[in-house]
Amino acid sequence: MRIAENQTPAPGALHLDHVAHFVPDLGAAALLARSLGFAVTPESAHRAQGAPAGTSNRCLMLEEGYIEILAPTLDTPNAARVRSRMARYDGVHLACFGTPDAEAEHRRLAGHGFDPEPLVSLERTLDDGSSVRFKVLYVPPERMPEGRIQYVQQLTPQVIWTSGSLRHDNGIVGLKAVYVVAENPPEVAARWARFAGLLPRPDGALVRLDCDRGQVFVGTQTRLNEILGKAPLSPGLAGYALACRDPQAFIARCSKLGLAVHKSAAGHAVSLPASLGGVWLI
Repeated sequence: MRIAENQTPAPGALHLDHVAHFVPDLGAAALLARSLGFAVTPESAHRAQGAPAGTSNRCLMLEEGYIEILAPTLDTPNAARVRSRMARYDGVHLACFGTPDAEAEHRRLAGHGFDPEPLVSLERTLDDGSSVRFKVLYVPPERMPEGRIQYVQQLTPQVIWTSGSLRHDNGIVGLKAVYVVAENPPEVAARWARFAGLLPRPDGALVRLDCDRGQVFVGTQTRLNEILGKAPLSPGLAGYALACRDPQAFIARCSKLGLAVHKSAAGHAVSLPASLGGVWLI
């Protein structure tokens, strides 16, 4: 389907591919997502280089990008890293850029001093036996301390962006932006710009980076509190923006379920409970 084909950036382009919530209970997080009108993919376990990676996920696939719900599954070094990230705050701990060429990004990041780890070939086997395959590029946490900031090259988008996985009844259609908390936004935005190969631009009290699809906004906790209603301490990821065909109806649905909604000039910010954590800006 065309939506799946559109997930792969053109040569030289960059997408905001997905964000991830690190949660203690995939079932509880999926239950909340379903109550808000999302179709949630079944649980599947990651394998790295053919061996268990220590994490499992469920996803909310969108017409542009997706939302991952991620939890540790096995007592492995990778699972321990997930738990350590979760301990900092409830919510979003991962932002991932989509690239058509993970090897080229690896060479570029090495040349810019980000010390990228060797490329990892990840895969997941779905209930129908089909395999989701992708290459992931990680850097050491100290190089991008705001979260697990990484690159992915999707190798089988047609397997996960399907008519069934996109059958939401809430009007949410795409991942539009991620919000980064920083004590010194220009300095942090400049580092993110080197990481992503983008040009930072002032946007009021924030700094903005424009991908070919999606944006990154960097601001202080005080400023992001005004926009999102709440934000974690720096460094961190405060939340993300979603495109919706009927924002008012979706906000009404969130309010009916008792979720706190904060209105600002940027839109309506929905504070999510601890089972998922973080903030959606609609």
